Amino acid sequence: MTPRRAAALRLVQTAPVAHDILLGLAQLLEERNEIDKKIAAMIGRPMTSGHLGEWIAAHVFDIKLEPSAAAAAIDGRFKSGPLQGRTVNVKWYLKREGLLDMTASELLDDYLVMTGPVGAGEGSYGGTRPWRIDHAYLFDAHSLREDLLERGLHIGTASSVRSELWAKAEIYPDKTNERLHITERQAEALALFGAGT
Repeated sequence: MTPRRAAALRLVQTAPVAHDILLGLAQLLEERNEIDKKIAAMIGRPMTSGHLGEWIAAHVFDIKLEPSAAAAAIDGRFKSGPLQGRTVNVKWYLKREGLLDMTASELLDDYLVMTGPVGAGEGSYGGTRPWRIDHAYLFDAHSLREDLLERGLHIGTASSVRSELWAKAEIYPDKTNERLHITERQAEALALFGAGT
C-alpha cells in the first residue's frame, strides 16, 4: 500500500462523516462523467464550456468552426449574414464578470461571447455557476483591442472590458448592438439554454 493510499484510508477511518461526503461526491461525479460522455458524443469534442460554447454558437449563428480546436486566436468564420466571412473567437462564461480572454492577433475580427448571469467578481465560496446562457455579446475585436490599449490595459487572459462596452455589444436578450440583429429563431435557440431550463 502506498503512503498516499494509507493516509487516505486513515482519513476515512477517523472521519466517517467526511467519508460519506466523499462517497456522495464521487457518485455525483460519476453521473456527471456519464452526462459529459453523452455531450461529447454529440459535439465531437470533450465536454468543456469552450468546446460546447463553440458548438452551440456554430449552430445558432451559422459559424464554420476551424477543423482543429487548437487553432490560434480564431475558432471559425461566419458563413452567412452581415458578418459573412469574418473571423470569430467564441467564449462561453458561466457568469459575466466584465472580463474577457483576448488575443492580440490582427487576424481576429470578432468576439462572440455568451454568458450566464451578470455578477460582480465576488468570491466563489458557497456559490454556483450553472451551465446556462442568459446573454450574448458581439465585440469588434479591433475596436476592443484599441480601447484597451488606449486605457493602458493588457490584452490577454482576463482583460477588463468596460461595462458600457458590454452594454453596447449585447445581441441577446437586449438587442442594442447595431452590427448584428439576431433572428427570432436564434433568440429562441439561445433561450433553450437560459434560466429555468
